[in-house]
Amino acid sequence: MIPETLTTLLPKFIQDLENKKRSPSTILAYRADLEQLLKFLTEKNKVNPDQIVEVDIETFRDTLLTQKYTAKSVSRKLNAVKTFFRWLISEKYSNSNPTEFVSHPKIEAAMPKFLSPLEYRALRDVVRDDIRIATIVEIVLQTGMRISEIANLKVEDLKEDSLIVEPHATQPQRTVPLNKPAKDALDEYMNSRGNTNSSYVFISKNGKPLAIRNIRSAIDRYMQKAEIPQYSVNDLRTTFIIENLKDEVDLVLLSQAAGHKRLSTTERYLQLAQVKESGKKQTLAEL
Repeated sequence: MIPETLTTLLPKFIQDLENKKRSPSTILAYRADLEQLLKFLTEKNKVNPDQIVEVDIETFRDTLLTQKYTAKSVSRKLNAVKTFFRWLISEKYSNSNPTEFVSHPKIEAAMPKFLSPLEYRALRDVVRDDIRIATIVEIVLQTGMRISEIANLKVEDLKEDSLIVEPHATQPQRTVPLNKPAKDALDEYMNSRGNTNSSYVFISKNGKPLAIRNIRSAIDRYMQKAEIPQYSVNDLRTTFIIENLKDEVDLVLLSQAAGHKRLSTTERYLQLAQVKESGKKQTLAEL
């Protein structure tokens, strides 16, 4: 029997991912990363699984780094490669795993960034006429909610002085207090939202839930307009944490509002905020 090539095995691996209900974005990324690997190996006349040795994978990794891919991107691609070769062994298409001892590139941990009051006020100014995105910006700044959580927010989750964040992945359900600026922004948006049967708070013009990627791209666009392109959506969440630490908000309250699973995660921001110890305030700051 003629052994199967990596090229004929890749569709079978992708089908296995689909059968296991992996997310479409994960499958798309795996396919692209592995097609890149196969092109690299084909140019070396290596087309069968058992032809591949450890140095081939190391050379692929190092070539990506010389092509100016970030260490984080290369590490992600290497994860896909390792997963593929583990699958080849589990399905008896290969007898050895050339990726087992291939190390990931060292990723330097970047310090979280946060906006100054002047910068997030500039963002507010440029987004003011877009009430939907302006409300989302305000919610992140005042509650620290993740963009994914805001995109999934339902009308029934809106309470008088709080929001209910539904459980997702490994995150349990939590209640996030609403301060006056966040409540005022939400009230204004809901009044302008019009009649719709959608259960989601933030919807597109055709009434469908507003996609996470569309929220990110919109806020990125307004960041550019506010002349603060060095920041991202995630930096708004960091800004919420930093400003509350500076305002001496209780660390436990802040950790619960931000949805950190461990208090130690919130404590790491103390140094970034240049705060020696947490305060005792039992209400969130108003940014």
